[in-house]
Amino acid sequence: MKNTNSLAASEDDSTSTATAAAKRKPQTRDVKINPQTLWSRVRKRLWAGVGEDIFNSWFARLELEEICDDIVHLSVPTRFLCSWILSNYSDRILDAFTAETDVIKRLHVTVRINGQARPRINPPAKASAPKPDIPDTPLRNGGRPTTASQDALSGSALDSKLTFDTFVAGRGNEMALAAARQIANASMHGTVAYNPFYIHSSVGLGKTHLLNAIAWAAGAADRSRNIVYLTADHFMYHFVNAVQRQSAIGFKEWLRRIDLLLIDDMQFLQGKSAVIEFGHTLNALLTGAKQIVVAGDSTPAGLDLLDERLRSRLSGGLVVGIQGLDADLRRAILQKRAEQAIQRFAGLHIPDVVLDFVACKIVSHGRDLDGAVNRLVAANQLTGEPITIESAEKALHDLIRSRESRRIKIDDIQIAVAKHFKVSKPDLLSARRSRSVVRPRQIAMYLAKILTSRSLPEIGRRFGNRDHTTVLHAVRKIEKMMADDTSFAQEVELLKRMIEE
Repeated sequence: MKNTNSLAASEDDSTSTATAAAKRKPQTRDVKINPQTLWSRVRKRLWAGVGEDIFNSWFARLELEEICDDIVHLSVPTRFLCSWILSNYSDRILDAFTAETDVIKRLHVTVRINGQARPRINPPAKASAPKPDIPDTPLRNGGRPTTASQDALSGSALDSKLTFDTFVAGRGNEMALAAARQIANASMHGTVAYNPFYIHSSVGLGKTHLLNAIAWAAGAADRSRNIVYLTADHFMYHFVNAVQRQSAIGFKEWLRRIDLLLIDDMQFLQGKSAVIEFGHTLNALLTGAKQIVVAGDSTPAGLDLLDERLRSRLSGGLVVGIQGLDADLRRAILQKRAEQAIQRFAGLHIPDVVLDFVACKIVSHGRDLDGAVNRLVAANQLTGEPITIESAEKALHDLIRSRESRRIKIDDIQIAVAKHFKVSKPDLLSARRSRSVVRPRQIAMYLAKILTSRSLPEIGRRFGNRDHTTVLHAVRKIEKMMADDTSFAQEVELLKRMIEE
């Protein structure tokens, strides 16, 4: 009897265990219960497996349509993307599904047309790769999935940080910025302005930034418009790929459906066939009143690889150059980038004197200024050390332009100090005793002592025939103030380095 009861208890325990195991079985393995939960898990697996960049490029616009028996139906917005996924990632996607459920055995991918996927998989049909005749490169949008309505912004990857809000205006780029804003505004209302618009400058002065800003502004106003940003080498890649796949007609049709075309790095467009095709595209879009914006490192006349007709076409609109960055614009760019960094990192402080120092030392282009701020922030975050002129000089040593040492004159020091403190040079040499003049005069004497080989009496003579004891008093006074006040020391150090520059 005891054995019988034990057997019954064992059977009950077994049943209870089986029931508990069934309850613990993930619901996502039964796709009929919650297919969207399954799809969410699969997306996470894909993201973890291929990384953020590849996921945003090829999987972000995949959408789950339905699951029928053992077939999962996914859709994408373009035939090119459909073909690429089926050719390169179908096994990986299917593996991600089978890792979550035993039910899925086959994968079916179709193209969405006007937001709808056709045909569906009822009745089931084995998926096959369509012929890729329309090129497309998905927009990588900061890791966010791109919806079907965002498909108009296709082509080369746009940078979400390059907008009109983050563009810093100055004397060298104000005309290009004003024209870019007008073009973006016209595109928002379905019209054109300054067509074609051609921007030229040397590297790192804002051409790509303006092209991205136009695309983002116009695309935000109307998602249905076909706005395409392409680099010249990307255009060539699409063209060569279309010729090799014998889908040139589809490529031409794709180009001619564009409402706003932005071509960057025009100087890299080469190859007779690609240049001819771009010329045909340019003519077709201009004839159809579609906006074209082009950027290059020289004027259209300087693009030797283009034929005369195409150069003439590009010159026929508005051609605007962006000048080099002056000191004020460099300083404004650094201020903007510093403010953006401070928003990201709590407690970060970049002193104004350091920004003045960097603006004085880095005179190449905007990308170096961006890189300089990134390095300063990284050095601060990694070491915990405050950002000073000394630490900036160490972090930016390879970016700072090297110059041959030169002989510094007392006159140079007087001019630099007078400009910095907004006093006149005659005031520095005068007998005035107001604080606004005395302190700059003492700093100028101190700098003359440490930057030149002149004696104290000679320095005194150069400062309004003053006695050498007055100079010695000024030097000792400034040294004490620098020891007691870090901020003041930084200001004097900045003046010293600006004079040495």
